[in-house]
Amino acid sequence: MRGVKAGKAEVAPRAWQRMLSGRRLDLLDPSPLDVEIEDIAHGLARVARWNGQTRGPHIFSVAQHSLLVEEIACALSPGLGREGRLFMLLHDAPEYVIGDMISPFKAVIGDTYKSVEKRILTAILLRFSLPAEPDAALMRLSKRADRASAFFEAIGLAGFTRAEAERIFGRPALGPDAFLQALEPISVETAQQRFLARFAAIERGEARSVEGEASK
Repeated sequence: MRGVKAGKAEVAPRAWQRMLSGRRLDLLDPSPLDVEIEDIAHGLARVARWNGQTRGPHIFSVAQHSLLVEEIACALSPGLGREGRLFMLLHDAPEYVIGDMISPFKAVIGDTYKSVEKRILTAILLRFSLPAEPDAALMRLSKRADRASAFFEAIGLAGFTRAEAERIFGRPALGPDAFLQALEPISVETAQQRFLARFAAIERGEARSVEGEASK
């Protein structure tokens, strides 16, 4: 009999995750009301970039990567406004739920992963009063900053040669010297605090300092 298994009604698999805040985020139908910045910061600070295959005593977390991408984006586009800066900080925010899958594995999974990621990102953007669909110019800037960050991380932390990194990620328009401090792996607690502090600063409308807040 369809819907019955071993004499009992078949139960649909759980598709939500409980957060430490008490929120339950449904991955199939995520609601902006179940998104909290503290949960995002907590999760991203504990997710390792490059599957943890990086140098240093700490992981290089997605929280650190997000800070670096926002810093690079501001360097590429100094006039970037609040919405743009906040989008850069949150561009990988769905990974607080689904983790950071390396690009080769994403290619294997294909559209299923992308659709789940997009639904969660949309809920996050709406939660923080950002457009559900960022404009094309902002998306181009995000991709440039993300690829530059990946290039710097690859050669500085993940053991790639410069030639390998250029072939995979392209050569950034910026040099890595301005971002060396931001590439230094930090503890989970510090990454979480810096992510929250940067979010609060953007929400207050504060511009970046010359040195860059993500590097402090």
